[in-house]
Amino acid sequence: MSGGYRRLVQSTVAVRELTPDDIPAAWALGARAFGYDPQPPPDAAGPTTPGTTRYGAFDPAGRLLGKAVDLHHEQWWSGRAVSAADVAGVAVAPEARGRGVARALLAALLRGARERGAAVSALFPTIIGPYRACGWEVAGALRTVDLVTANLPRYRPAPHLTVRAATAEDMPAVADLYERVARHRRGLLTRRGELFDHLGATTDLPADGVTLVEHDGDLVGYVSWDRGHGYGPDSMLTVFDVLATTPDAARELVGVLASWRSVAPTLRMRLLDGDAVTARLPLETLREHRQQPWMHRPVEVTRAVRERGWPSYARGSVEFTLDDDLADWNTGAWRLEVADGAAELSRSTGEPALHLSVPGFARLYAGVTNAESLVQAGQLRHGPSADPRLLDLLAVGGPAHLLDYF
Repeated sequence: MSGGYRRLVQSTVAVRELTPDDIPAAWALGARAFGYDPQPPPDAAGPTTPGTTRYGAFDPAGRLLGKAVDLHHEQWWSGRAVSAADVAGVAVAPEARGRGVARALLAALLRGARERGAAVSALFPTIIGPYRACGWEVAGALRTVDLVTANLPRYRPAPHLTVRAATAEDMPAVADLYERVARHRRGLLTRRGELFDHLGATTDLPADGVTLVEHDGDLVGYVSWDRGHGYGPDSMLTVFDVLATTPDAARELVGVLASWRSVAPTLRMRLLDGDAVTARLPLETLREHRQQPWMHRPVEVTRAVRERGWPSYARGSVEFTLDDDLADWNTGAWRLEVADGAAELSRSTGEPALHLSVPGFARLYAGVTNAESLVQAGQLRHGPSADPRLLDLLAVGGPAHLLDYF
């Protein structure tokens, strides 16, 4: 690749939404980047998937250099659904890497997301550094663990609970129970909207099966699972969701999982820290299978603050400046006011002594750190007489989680 072409890539890359005609090239680019089947499925060149916006970066000759997908998700934040632009499928051609193509794609994605009303963004990085340079910051990890099935407590079945297999007609109730667990937390997807409707998330039975726990006809817990193959020492039951809204339902679900010990010696499952089921697992025996870091950033800081729920006990105000190279509408001086379970971010006319980076904003918003730690990390600067701890107001509510990989 000549030096002249490198400079051309850097200065003249054009980003636009992909059309159906671009899909074969985008598929081929993704296949090279992620190692999947180079032959696209029959519908790959069809209409775009509802609830997504696909972006491509092109050189002056019209060759596709990179791609990225904006997933039109919503995230639960303390009882309120916050519009999100979650990022997936970012890939850059080998010959164009390191030339600013991904940065141009992400800048265009953020602009488009802002125009459609998104407030925040999350992603699972294959490499953290480039996303951190664009304002995303690590906010947590999706943990997948292995448990020895025989180590699970063998609870007696509760006589007041009914355990049965789900049918397709039960899936709306399953979706409702997921929402009851997720909505009071921070960061979990709502699993609603055009994209989830398109995927049939609330109408089709996922994986091999779903087992329900009911009390007087009301759903109080469920587990969705994939049986896998065989029944020898290497056999495994893969658990996707295992959620409960009562202690008794959680015990019953753990008992259901323990019943697989004769044919599936290992359970592989995602943990949701602090929930009813995790509180009844022998966590001292688990083995970490994989930790997938996830990252967060604001798309539009005023929406990010206004749309989410805030703890009713939180009250106060703080002024700070924010620098956002990729989304300049977030740059400037701001005043945060929190009261009565709501908050507002407005432009400040003063000269705040607290200077926050966008990754620092993301870490506070997700509740994974405090202001003093940000100072030590270089993501928050302050004047000699300013108290950085005032920005802990942005972090109230506890840490965020994700339970869905995208």
